[in-house]
Amino acid sequence: MSRILIVEDESIIRSALKRLLERHDYQVSEAGSVDEALALDPQRFDLVISDLRLPGEPGTALIDSAAPVPVLIMTSYASMRSAVDALKQGALDYIAKPFDHDELLETVAKALETSASHAAPPVDTASQASAQPMIGSCAAMQAVYTRIRKTAPADVTVLIQGESGTGKELVARAIHQQSRRARAPLICVNCAAIPETLIESELFGHEKGAFTGASAARTGLVEAADGGTLFLDEIGELPLDAQARLLRVLQEGEIRKIGSVETRHVNVRLIAATHRDLRSLSKTGEFRLDLYYRLNVMQIDLPPLREREEDILTLADALLDSACHRHERQGLKLSRAARREIRDYLWPGNVRELENALERGVILAEGHLIHPDDLGLHPTPVTRPTQSTSPAPQSAPATTESISEEDLSLEDYFQHFVLEHQDQMSETELAQKLGISRKCLWERRQRLGIPRKKSTRSRATG
Repeated sequence: MSRILIVEDESIIRSALKRLLERHDYQVSEAGSVDEALALDPQRFDLVISDLRLPGEPGTALIDSAAPVPVLIMTSYASMRSAVDALKQGALDYIAKPFDHDELLETVAKALETSASHAAPPVDTASQASAQPMIGSCAAMQAVYTRIRKTAPADVTVLIQGESGTGKELVARAIHQQSRRARAPLICVNCAAIPETLIESELFGHEKGAFTGASAARTGLVEAADGGTLFLDEIGELPLDAQARLLRVLQEGEIRKIGSVETRHVNVRLIAATHRDLRSLSKTGEFRLDLYYRLNVMQIDLPPLREREEDILTLADALLDSACHRHERQGLKLSRAARREIRDYLWPGNVRELENALERGVILAEGHLIHPDDLGLHPTPVTRPTQSTSPAPQSAPATTESISEEDLSLEDYFQHFVLEHQDQMSETELAQKLGISRKCLWERRQRLGIPRKKSTRSRATG
C-alpha cells in the first residue's frame, strides 16, 4: 500500500483529500505546514502532496527535503505561473484547485509509477528504447513507431492527428524522450481546457496591469518550455489571435508578453495534436492556413482502436494488469465471453474507453473472472468492417420520432441530455447529473460535435 503525505493548512481540503485517497486504498498522513511535514520525515513516504502557499515556508521547500520522494504541488488556477516555477524547482507535477477527483487520482497514480521507476535499477539504453509506453504490433502502429524514431532527433515541428483517446500525448512524450531535449522540460497544454479569454496570457504571459486582474507579471507556458518541448493538445481550438502569436514563435522564435513592448527569444520545439481537420478549418477561416503549414512539417497519424483489431486483446491484457495492480486484485482474468465482446466492440472512445471498461470490470467482478456485464459496454449490433481503408462512418444522431427511450444508446442519451439542459445548467452541474467528470464531459462534446454554449455572463466578463 502506497504511503502519501498531505501538506495543507486548510483542514477541510486536507480532510477531503485524505478521504478520497483512503477510499482508493492509499495510506495517508497529514501535516499543516512544512515544519510539521519535516517532523514526519517526508522521505518515509512514497509521495508528498503539498499546497504551494503554507504558513511559514512555501510547499516548494519540501522538494529538496523529500528527495528522492516526488512532490506534487497544489495551487489555485489563478496561481498557475507559480506552479510552473515549482516545476522548475523540481516538483514532479502540479494539481490545480478546485481539483477534479478523477484527474487527481490519475496524477497521483502516475506520480507513484514514476517514483517506482526511479527506485528501480537503471537499465541500458537499448532496454529503454524497447520499453515504450505504447503497446501494439499491428502494421499501423509499427509505422507510428518508425515515424517517432525518425522524427524525434530531427528537432522539427510535429503534428499528431487522431481521434480522442488514441494516445496523442503518449506520442508527444515519446518524441520528447527520444529527442536531444529529453533533459529539458516538456510542457503539456490542452488548448480547449483553458478559457478563451485566458489562453493568450497562459501561453505567452503578461505584464503587471496589462488587463483587469493582472496584479503581477506572469511567465507564459511557451517561455517555461524554453530549451525543451511544448505540446499543444487540441490546437484546433486555439483562438485566431493566439494563432497569430504562435505563428510568430515558429517563424522568429520570439514571444511578447501581453502589455509589453519587449520581445524575448525562446528555443522551443513545438508538438501539436488535434482530432480535427485543420486544412478544412482553414478554408472556413477558423484556423490560419500559414500556421497549419508551419505545424505540419512532420505528421503522425494515430489509427483508431477499431482499426487495430490484432492489438485490442494485447492492449486489454496490459491495461487489465495495471488496473489489477492499482486495486490490489491480482489474478483477475477476462472470461471468454468478455474477450469476445472486447474484440468485437467498435471502441468509439478508443484506448481511453478500453481502459475505463477494464477499470469497471476490476471493481465490479465478484469472482476471479471478469464477465461482459462487468465491463458495461452495451455493444451495438454493428459488424466490424473487413477493410480498414476508410474509417467507419459515425451513425447519424437518431431523431426523436424514430427512436423510443428504450432504444437510446449511451451516446444518444448523452447528446439529448446535454442539448436539452445546457442552457439551464453549468458544465459542472451537467457533469454531476451525468455522473462523469468535467474533463469527460468536454471530451464527449468534442467526439460528438456538441459545441459548448457561451453564457451571457462569460461574454460580459470577456
